[in-house]
Amino acid sequence: PTKPSAPPLNFNLDVIENQPPTINQLRTILSYLPSGNASPESFVSSHPTVDKMPNNVDGVGRLAKANPHALKWPIVVDWMGGRAAIGDVEGVKGILEELRKQRDGE
Repeated sequence: PTKPSAPPLNFNLDVIENQPPTINQLRTILSYLPSGNASPESFVSSHPTVDKMPNNVDGVGRLAKANPHALKWPIVVDWMGGRAAIGDVEGVKGILEELRKQRDGE
């Protein structure tokens, strides 16, 4: 429940549309995912041009560079809080909820 008088959330949002994350960024993002989702396959979409599933972050990085459509989008990262969501609106809502809790001192 949102308080009508609550101040807005304070966060920076970078939208990157044409450049997939670097391999180092992919490694960091992977470490931020909830443990049940933390595998290189978490990044890869079911796009018809994906014919081979990479089994490590380097493979994901090469695939993403060659074919950005191969990644699940959006990739949302809270770099300061160490949280990430890949292709998952509920995960993004969870990140925003954590930011709200921090703001409200919960």
